[in-house]
Amino acid sequence: MTQQKKESPLSNLLFNIIVPALILMKFSSEDRLGPTYGLIVALAFPVGYFLYDYIKNKNKNFISILGFVSILLTGGIGLLELPTSLYAVKEALIPFLIGIAVIISNGTKFSVFDKLLYRPEVFEVEKIDGLLKHQNNEEEFHRRTRFANFFLASSFFVSAILNYILATIIVKSPSGSVEFNDEVARMTMLSYPVIVVPSMIILGLVFFFFIRDIKRLTGLKFEEMVAIQEKSSKK
Repeated sequence: MTQQKKESPLSNLLFNIIVPALILMKFSSEDRLGPTYGLIVALAFPVGYFLYDYIKNKNKNFISILGFVSILLTGGIGLLELPTSLYAVKEALIPFLIGIAVIISNGTKFSVFDKLLYRPEVFEVEKIDGLLKHQNNEEEFHRRTRFANFFLASSFFVSAILNYILATIIVKSPSGSVEFNDEVARMTMLSYPVIVVPSMIILGLVFFFFIRDIKRLTGLKFEEMVAIQEKSSKK
C-alpha cells in the first residue's frame, strides 16, 4: 500500500511565508516589480505550492482549501484596490469559518477533530475503539471528544480575534500601493509568532487532555495508543 507523502514543514514555510514576504517587502517598489506585479508574483508562490501539493498528494482537506481562498482574497483586495478595511475582515473571517466548521462537524463522520487528531496515522484507532466498546466506555469517549472538538474550535476563534486586531494595527495603507504590500508582508511574518503560537498552545492542551481521557477510559499506556512509531518503522 502506497503511503501519502507528508508535506514538508520547511517547504510550507518557505513558499507560504518567507518568499512571498521578501518579494512584497523588497521587490514591490516602483523601480522594481511595482505594487501590482509584486503582489501577483508574491502570491504566485503560495498558490503554486497549494496546486502542486493538491495535484501530487491529492490533499483535499477543508483547512487547506480555505487557506487557498484566503490567498486569492488577499490578491483580489490588492489588485482591485478594494477598501483596506476588508483585509482585516478577511483575516478574521477565515479562521472564524474554520471554527464554525469544527463545531458543525462535531459528532459527524466528517469531524474536523477526527481528521486532525484522532486518525490511524496518529493513534491506534481500531485498538482504542475495541477497548472502549469492550469496557462500555464508548458514550463517555464520544462525550469527551465532543468537548475536545469545542475546545479545538476555540483556538480558531482566538486566531480570528488576533488576526483582526493585528491586521487593523499593521495594514492601514490604501490597497494596491507599495505600502500596502509591505504591510501585508509584515502581517504575514508576524502572524506566525503572534497568532500561530497561542493557537498551537491551545491545540497542545487539547491533545494532552484527549490522551489523558484515552488512558483513563481504555487503560492503555501512551506508547500503546499511538501509531506514529510503529508506522514510521515500516518502510
